[in-house]
Amino acid sequence: MGNDNLHVIPGDRSGDPGDGAVLASYIRPVPSLPLSLSFMNHDAYPDSLIRDILKSVKRIALVGASANEARPSWIVTKYLLDRGYDVIPVNPGLAGQTILGRTVYATLKDIPGPIDMVEIFRNSEAAGPITDEALALDPLPKVIWMQLSVRNDEAAARAETKGVTVIMNRCPKIEYGRLSGEIGWQGINSRILSAKKPVLAGKGFQKLTINRPGT
Repeated sequence: MGNDNLHVIPGDRSGDPGDGAVLASYIRPVPSLPLSLSFMNHDAYPDSLIRDILKSVKRIALVGASANEARPSWIVTKYLLDRGYDVIPVNPGLAGQTILGRTVYATLKDIPGPIDMVEIFRNSEAAGPITDEALALDPLPKVIWMQLSVRNDEAAARAETKGVTVIMNRCPKIEYGRLSGEIGWQGINSRILSAKKPVLAGKGFQKLTINRPGT
């Protein structure tokens, strides 16, 4: 099947043949859908896509937020806040309370103003209705991101038909650390080869940024 029949996913920068060629190799046809509606191969994502998402989104609704400092969702919330993202916790059981100084909302529709990205910290089954709730927002979020071990291909297909980019089974904290080089401080191979010098982000506790010149 030729690439002329494949739909380039949202998030691809039109007019840039380099990125388009890379992203096209990650797109898969979906047999049950028209050829014009074929989506991302969610078994692998190009680093350029992940980097573009993390550089472009600013306001993130984190569904499944926890006030427990030992929980991964709390750790990710703090990490993203420390790197300048506006993280909005969502948890009906904690609505009206605060997590890390941020007001907790019961549902996505309760959040005032537009949301760039919805991050889902729930199980794969729950990701379906959460995705549908995100798709009912106006304006739509640019990205729906499902945390590590969370994958719902049917929900992803529904989102992609509406032009929303979907990432599944990935952690934005890990991806940011990998792409910035921070993860190397822990002796973990980032799988990134670059001659560019890592860039420190702002003041305070030492951390790196993905906003390197030329990326």
